[in-house]
Amino acid sequence: MIAKEHGKSVVDCRGDMFRGYEVVEHACSFGSLSMGETVENVARGIDIYSYRVPLGVCAGICPFNFPAMIPLWMYPLSITLGNTYVLKPSEKVAGTTEILIDLLE
Repeated sequence: MIAKEHGKSVVDCRGDMFRGYEVVEHACSFGSLSMGETVENVARGIDIYSYRVPLGVCAGICPFNFPAMIPLWMYPLSITLGNTYVLKPSEKVAGTTEILIDLLE
């Protein structure tokens, strides 16, 4: 779809998808990273606790020249950590983003 809409070569399209897929793969490991940390007895009677909470609503505007790679850099990280994500694709290559969202569903 990227090659059809944007006119990139198929090799370049595969590279964009692979670089985006690497971020998605990393986002899949966030389950344990998002738990926070606890360090007890840092000093006498002092414990440290950290809690990671979602930010809320995040948004991203995607450029036309990387219709798959840039969205894959943004929304997987956001939704994996519990945020709502609003994605605005380029109107010139909206079909690629539509396919990505269909795969997400």
